[in-house]
Amino acid sequence: MIQYLREKERFLIFQKDFGYDVPKNENLSVLNPYFSKLLLSLSQHVDESGLSLTLAKEQAQAWKEVRLHKTTWLRSEILHRVIQELLVDYYVKMQDTNLTSEDKKFHETLEQRLFVTELTRLLGPSQEREIPPLLGLEKADLLELMPLSEDFVWMRARLQQEVEEQLKKKCFTLLCYYDPSSDADSETVKAAKVWKLAEVLVGEQQQCQDARSQQKEQMVLLEKKNATYSQVLLRCLTLLQSLLQEHRLKTQSELDRINAQYLEVKCSAMILKLRMEELKILSDTYTGEKVEVHRLIRDRLEEAIHLREQDMEKSRQVLNSYEVLGEEFDRLVKEYTVLKQATENKRWALQEFNKAYR
Repeated sequence: MIQYLREKERFLIFQKDFGYDVPKNENLSVLNPYFSKLLLSLSQHVDESGLSLTLAKEQAQAWKEVRLHKTTWLRSEILHRVIQELLVDYYVKMQDTNLTSEDKKFHETLEQRLFVTELTRLLGPSQEREIPPLLGLEKADLLELMPLSEDFVWMRARLQQEVEEQLKKKCFTLLCYYDPSSDADSETVKAAKVWKLAEVLVGEQQQCQDARSQQKEQMVLLEKKNATYSQVLLRCLTLLQSLLQEHRLKTQSELDRINAQYLEVKCSAMILKLRMEELKILSDTYTGEKVEVHRLIRDRLEEAIHLREQDMEKSRQVLNSYEVLGEEFDRLVKEYTVLKQATENKRWALQEFNKAYR
């Protein structure tokens, strides 16, 4: 409940940071005073998770017993695995090196004791058993396979040293993995570091849990910010859309006019560029000598045209003088034409006649 109050206060601060209208006296205790008193009274009977104090105490005791049983099981499991590793190492050494009689006796006694114990555990309790025993064996049959008590006492005394040595190697290996610089330290220093390694790992584990909790809080805050940012962006987009719809028609005519001016200026620039290219071609084509020759040709042509115009003027004057004579001149011209044609015909006939009598 108290955590709910804190989350409410944090949310109000978050709203204020992002520009929402929050009253200055916005406080959950001010808005809901009776509800706040109720929560404070409940906080005396329940813990932060919402459980009652009695139930929380029972739950803590149950978790304590669970951890105790878990620790006991882990100890037995570690011891069992260490013994199995010792036997595996014995099999490897038996292939490579010659073991002493004491080593062989130790490992054989340990292996026999371990097998008998595991088989006895597999048989289970002998009382009130409805199913027949495994392979028809009883615990009494397995107890006959136990090693001698003297060998077992001697093996157990040595086993303690072997297990301690094996565990020490594993602890040093774990320490060197966690802190590679410890590999060069002496065994005394390594032992001191291993003694404190559990506390260090527990502290780092707690730091990791705290970091995860902070990460979850940051993720929640980030989701809230994302939701707020999305709403703000949607409002901004809506505002921009309305502004575009309102001012688009007003600015479209101005934009069209600017585009028309731009196209006009661009067209003028293209025309000037084409004219410049034309003049460049003309300047490259007509040199000074060519221009001088063309000037001379033009002068002579103008002079010839002037002479022809004078001849035309004279001919026009003669025609005008002939036109003054009127119809009489036309009759004489026709008669002259007929006589000229008759003369031409007779001249041709005479030429043909002369050709015939030659």
